Amino acid sequence: MILSDSDIIKEVKAGEITLKPFKKEYVQPASVDLHLDRHFLVFDTLKHFIIDPKAPAENLMKPVEIPVNGAFILHPQEFALGLIYEETGVSARLVGRLEGKSSLGRLGLIIHTTAGYLDPGNSLKMTLELYNAGRLPIKLYYRMPIGQMAFEYLSSPCARPYGSAGLNSKYAGDVKPMASKMHLNFGKK
Repeated sequence: MILSDSDIIKEVKAGEITLKPFKKEYVQPASVDLHLDRHFLVFDTLKHFIIDPKAPAENLMKPVEIPVNGAFILHPQEFALGLIYEETGVSARLVGRLEGKSSLGRLGLIIHTTAGYLDPGNSLKMTLELYNAGRLPIKLYYRMPIGQMAFEYLSSPCARPYGSAGLNSKYAGDVKPMASKMHLNFGKK
């Protein structure tokens, strides 16, 4: 069941949902608006010509930080990792689902290609998988509304929240965009 505005505010007050900073004016009927941070990772296509999921990816990407009053330009068919400004977290009783803003989708911006899920027990600045599906470059500004998070209750609190031993949780507590750690999945049985 998706939480309403009243339930979101109730769970923030109870500490079951973490939003730092939290402003009531960002609460929508069944979600919370989230904003864009200044930190990005882009593929370094001058140094690399192929992606191997079995190999560490840290060196495939280079960091970009935009000035407070600047903009990040996402060109057509270009991909970049970005970051949500707010630290967002949920207890072992909840999950979060990140969705794009309709107004940005109408401009061709996709904010997550696959990973819009906030696992129970995780609290972090969520990474955005930004893709420009349009034919014109898009300017992205620091702290502009970029997405919205909806929250749902689990049928019962999970036994092993994200980050628990044995789960192979790779992105717990991130505060900067992180390159893929898919290579850590190879060799595991």
